[in-house]
Amino acid sequence: MTDVRKRHSVAIVGAGAAGALTAVQLCETAHRRRTALDLLLIDPAPEAGRGTAYATRDPRHRLNVPASNMSAYPDDPGHFVRWLCRHGEPTVTGADFATRYRYGAYLADTLGQALVRAHGTVAVRRLHTRAQSCTGTPDGRVELHLADGGHLVADGAVLATGPAGATAGWAPPALRTSPRFIAAPWSPGALDAVRDNPDDVLLVGTGLTAVDLALILDRPGRTLHALSRSGLLPQPHALGPAGAMPAPEGLDDASLGRLRRAVYRHVSRSVRTHGDWRPGLDSLRPHTARLWRSLTPEEREEFLAREGALWNTHRHRMAPATAEHVSRARTARRLHVHTGTVLRATESEDGSLAVELSNGQVTRVGWVIDCTGPGRHLDSPLWQSLFGSGLAVPGPLGMGAATRDGQLLDARGRAAAPLFTLGAPRRGELWETTAIPEIRGQAAELAQRLLPLQSRGRGSRRPVDGHGLPLSTHAEAAAAYRSGLGRVLKVRSGAEDAFARAVALDPGFALGHAALALLGHECAAAVDVPRALADAQGAARERSDERERSFVAVVTRRVTGDDGDEALVRHLREHPGDALALAAAVPTIAFSGVSDLHDDDALGLLELTSPAYDGHWFHTSLLAFLRQEEGRLHEAGELAHRALAAEPASGHAVHALAHVHYESGAHRAGRDWLDGWVSGRGRGAVHRAHFSWHIALHELALDDPAAVRRRWFTQLAPGRVRGLRALVDSGSLLWRARLSDSWDGELPAADVLDSVAREVLERPATAFTALHAAVALTAAGDLPALHRLRDHAVGADPVQREVIAPLCEALVALVEERFHEAARGLDALLPVLRRVGGSAAQREVVEETLLYALVAAGRCDAARRLLDTRLDRKPAPRDRRLRAALPS
Repeated sequence: MTDVRKRHSVAIVGAGAAGALTAVQLCETAHRRRTALDLLLIDPAPEAGRGTAYATRDPRHRLNVPASNMSAYPDDPGHFVRWLCRHGEPTVTGADFATRYRYGAYLADTLGQALVRAHGTVAVRRLHTRAQSCTGTPDGRVELHLADGGHLVADGAVLATGPAGATAGWAPPALRTSPRFIAAPWSPGALDAVRDNPDDVLLVGTGLTAVDLALILDRPGRTLHALSRSGLLPQPHALGPAGAMPAPEGLDDASLGRLRRAVYRHVSRSVRTHGDWRPGLDSLRPHTARLWRSLTPEEREEFLAREGALWNTHRHRMAPATAEHVSRARTARRLHVHTGTVLRATESEDGSLAVELSNGQVTRVGWVIDCTGPGRHLDSPLWQSLFGSGLAVPGPLGMGAATRDGQLLDARGRAAAPLFTLGAPRRGELWETTAIPEIRGQAAELAQRLLPLQSRGRGSRRPVDGHGLPLSTHAEAAAAYRSGLGRVLKVRSGAEDAFARAVALDPGFALGHAALALLGHECAAAVDVPRALADAQGAARERSDERERSFVAVVTRRVTGDDGDEALVRHLREHPGDALALAAAVPTIAFSGVSDLHDDDALGLLELTSPAYDGHWFHTSLLAFLRQEEGRLHEAGELAHRALAAEPASGHAVHALAHVHYESGAHRAGRDWLDGWVSGRGRGAVHRAHFSWHIALHELALDDPAAVRRRWFTQLAPGRVRGLRALVDSGSLLWRARLSDSWDGELPAADVLDSVAREVLERPATAFTALHAAVALTAAGDLPALHRLRDHAVGADPVQREVIAPLCEALVALVEERFHEAARGLDALLPVLRRVGGSAAQREVVEETLLYALVAAGRCDAARRLLDTRLDRKPAPRDRRLRAALPS
C-alpha cells in the first residue's frame, strides 16, 4: 500500500511576536519531522513579527530585556545576538539592549528563513484580515469566520492575539468623551496632534507604556505628568552582570504569607551577597508560574492588590539608556510623577483640561493619555464569540482565558476543541507569561502538540554508517552521512557538504546536525554551530537511539565547554565503534582531541576500541600518530605505511609519517616525500595547507629561508588558506620564521589576522585555537587584542584559564620587551602545554618563543642548554646555526 501522509493545517490568529514565534516553531518542527503542513497566518498587519510592541520606529524605544534573552529559539539563546552581528552591528553583545524596531525585523526575518528552510514541507497563506468568530466542526476541527466575509477550516488554531486592550474604565465619563483624551496611543496617527502641540501632558499609568510615551513626548518647554495608584516607575536594569543565585528553598506548599516572607528574606540576602536585589528576584523567574498556581484565588487577588505594582516595577525593568533619559527628564523637572487617581476632568475655554487628582492636586494639561496597559478581560469579537459559545471561558480572576497546557478549556473544564493560545491570554493560569523567553517556550511546546510525530513502521531496518552502527534516518541521508564520515576519516575535503546534504535530505537526522556542529566548532567550518547544535538536540529528542543521543550530548558539552572531554571518553567506552567520536578524541590533524588526554590514556582508548575496528586502516593511522608522540618513531612509521597500503588516501597516516620524519630529523627525506604526496594524492586533502606547513617546518629546520618564503607565498599565504588553517598553520609558521631569523623584511602577520574572524581570534572556542591566536597576535604586535584574548581565557574552560591566560601574559611581556618576565612565564608553561591538544610539533612554537626570549634577555647559558636538548632530540641545521651564534 502507498503511504499517503495527510497534510495538517494550523491557523495562527495574530502575526505579532507570539504569532511569529509560533509559526517559526511550527515550520521547524514540520521540517524536522517531514510533516506536510498548511500554515494559515491571519492578521491585518502588513508585516509579521511586529505587532504593537515592535512597530515603533523611534530609536529611543529599546527592548526591556538584554539581547541575550531575546532569541526566537529556546534552545539557541545566542541566535538574536548573532543576527544583529550579521546585520550591521558586529560589536553587539548579549548585554546590549537593541531597539524594538530591530527586534521586529529580526522576528520577520527569522520567520522568513524558517519558511525557506521548510519549503516543500510547509505551505503558508497570509490572510490580511481578522478572525471574528470560531466554531467547532463535526469532524473535530475548527472553523474560523473572517472579517472580510471568508471562512476557513483547520485541524487546529492558535490564538496569538496578544494582551487585552485597555478599557479606560478609570476615566470619568466626561474625560472619555473629550477629544483631548487618547485611549489608544499606539494607533496610527494617535499622537500626531500631541507632538505638534507644546501643551503639557498627563500620562495615566507609570509603567513601561508611560515610559515609552515619555521618551516620545519629552521636549523643552513641556511638562509631562505621570500618575498611578502606586506612583512607582519601572526599575532600571543593572549596567553590568550582578551575579546569579539559586532560588530559595521552602517555596512549595507555602501560603501567601509564608511565601511573601521567604521572598523578602531571599531578596535581602541577594542585596547582602551581591549588593543588588536583581539576582534574587531573577532567580524566582523559573518558579513563578508554579508558585502562582499554588495560591488560592483569594491569595492571588490579595497579591495583585498588595504586591502587584511592586512586583511589576521590579520584574519588568527599563533598559539603562531609557532609565538615564527618564532620570534626566525628572531632574530637569520636565517629568513629574504623582501618586493617586483621576477624580474628574473639566474642559476649559481654550480646550485644555483641568484634571483633579485624588491627592488634592489639580493639573492643567492639554492632553490625557491612557497608559494603564492591558486589561484583564479579553474583549475582542473573536474571544467574545468563544466565551459566548462556551468553547472558552475566562481564566482565573477573569484574566485571559482558562487553559490547560495552552489548550482552551470549555465551560465544563474540558479541552473540547483543538484551540490553543499562548502569551498574554494565559495570564490567569501562569501570571508571568508576556515576555519573549516565556512565549518562545510555549510556542515550541505547542508545535510539538499540534504536529504528530511520524512513527517508524515495525520491522523497518535502519541503515548503518561505515562501521556497522545503525542510523536513525533513511537510506539517502545515511549515504550522504557515510560519505561525510569517510571524508573526515581520510582527511579529505567535502565532509561539511556531505553532512549538510544529509540533513537537507532528512532535517530530523540528529547525527548529521551534530557532525556539522562538531566541524564548525573544532575545524572552523562555515557552520552556524549553535543552530546546528540546537537542531541536533531537537532531533535527538524525537528520533534517535541511545548512541546517537549520547553523541549529541558529547558535542553539546564540547561546544559549551561543560565537561566535554570526560563525556567523550565515556561515550567511547560505551560505543567503541563510533569512528567520528574516536577521531574527535585522539589529537590529530582533523581535531584537537581531548585536552587532558595523556599518551597512556589515548593509547588506552585505542586499545579499548581496537576490537571494534579489527585492524582497520583508520584505527591503525591513529595508532601510528600516537606512537610517534611517544617517541616510538620506527614503530609509528611501520604502522603508517601499513595503513597507507590499505588506504592510500588516509590523511591521518600521511600526517603520522610527516611527524615521524620531522621528529627523527629526516628533514630532507621528509620534505621530498611529503612534497610529492601534496602534489599528487594530497590534492584533495581538506587540510592540504597543514601538510604544506609540515614541509615548511622541514625547510625551516634545514635553514633554507628562501624555500620557506616560497612555500608561504605559494601555499600558505592568506587567500590560499583561510580561517582556522590560516591561523594555525600560516600564522605560526610566520612567527617561527621570525624567531629563527629566517624572514627578512616586514612580517605579513596582519594579513593572517585579517583572514580570521575576530570571534575566533579573541574568543576562541578551544584552547588549541587560543594558543595559535595568541601566537598570531604576538607576531602582529597587537597588544590590545592579546589583552582581550587573555580576558576571554580567564573566563573560559579550565585549560584556557590555566594555560592560555598565563601564555598571553608572557607574550604581552615579550612584545613589551620585558624579556626576563616573558622567559619565566613561557618556561613555566612547557610542562603543562600538552593540555591544549594538538601535536608536539605544533606546541613547539612556545619552546621556540622561549628560546628567543632567553637570548633577548641575555640568558645565553639557558638558551644554550635548551638548544642542546633540542639537538639531542632531533638534529637540525638551523638549531646548530643558532647555537653557534650564541656568545660564549
